[in-house]
Amino acid sequence: MSQVTASLVKELRDRTGLGMMECKRALNEAGADIDKAIEELRKSSGMKAAKKAGRTAADGIVLYKSEGGFGMLLEVNSETDFAARDDGFQGFANEVLEAAYAGKSTDIAGLMAGGLEPVREALVQKIGENISARRAASVEAPVVGGYVHSNNRIAVLVGLSGGSEDLARDVAMHVAAVNPAVVSSDQMPADVVAAEKEIFAAQARESGKPEEIIEKMIGGRVSKFLKESSLVDQPFVKDPDTTVGKLVAAGGAEVISFVRFEVGEGIEVEEVDFAAEVAAQVAGVSE
Repeated sequence: MSQVTASLVKELRDRTGLGMMECKRALNEAGADIDKAIEELRKSSGMKAAKKAGRTAADGIVLYKSEGGFGMLLEVNSETDFAARDDGFQGFANEVLEAAYAGKSTDIAGLMAGGLEPVREALVQKIGENISARRAASVEAPVVGGYVHSNNRIAVLVGLSGGSEDLARDVAMHVAAVNPAVVSSDQMPADVVAAEKEIFAAQARESGKPEEIIEKMIGGRVSKFLKESSLVDQPFVKDPDTTVGKLVAAGGAEVISFVRFEVGEGIEVEEVDFAAEVAAQVAGVSE
């Protein structure tokens, strides 16, 4: 029989999100064959535990659909990356996306109530994880293009006043990589600018310089912050010698809007004390 190593146990934990002892037991029963262990775990109660709806679904995928002047962006969550790669999960995500796109609706609750909730519930029972369609956003503009990055972990839609879908896609790729806060500096919320000014002022006054010099320092730092945070002022990721604004202008367009989704952003995930988890399992306490 092949030896069950710590690295195999870790890989199975990473792929399933299950506990260490359960993964070790499954690997022992499967003769250290990780694919067989996963198959058996999916058949067993280990991945069909109760209270799925109360568990944090912070993994998953983001995806988009765009055509002509309209695009829809969607995030669907699972508990583990293992479930997010499941064909059934991805099929459900695409079904939600198609419904949202067809109805131009970002109302997730309404989409679920419109016939998708039974599909979700059946998938939860099959996969054994909490699954939820979390959020949707749309972009409408004369030209809309999108980009998906890193195994559907980041997705972006960009709306332009002109140009081409290829140009919009290039800008979306930049947004995926750099994550600007706003299209242009004048869109930055006043409270964000005020907070940055406070931070810069505190830092500048520590220098002991005269107040008039400090004011100039603050102004310069705020200006730099706004340029670094604004899409059109950022050096284009594929050609740092030009800015995104200049790139788009050369294509006969302006950036109207963008939306960027990253899987799990903003979701609070409970921190797990690994040592305590092991101790509890060794003591025979269920997770």
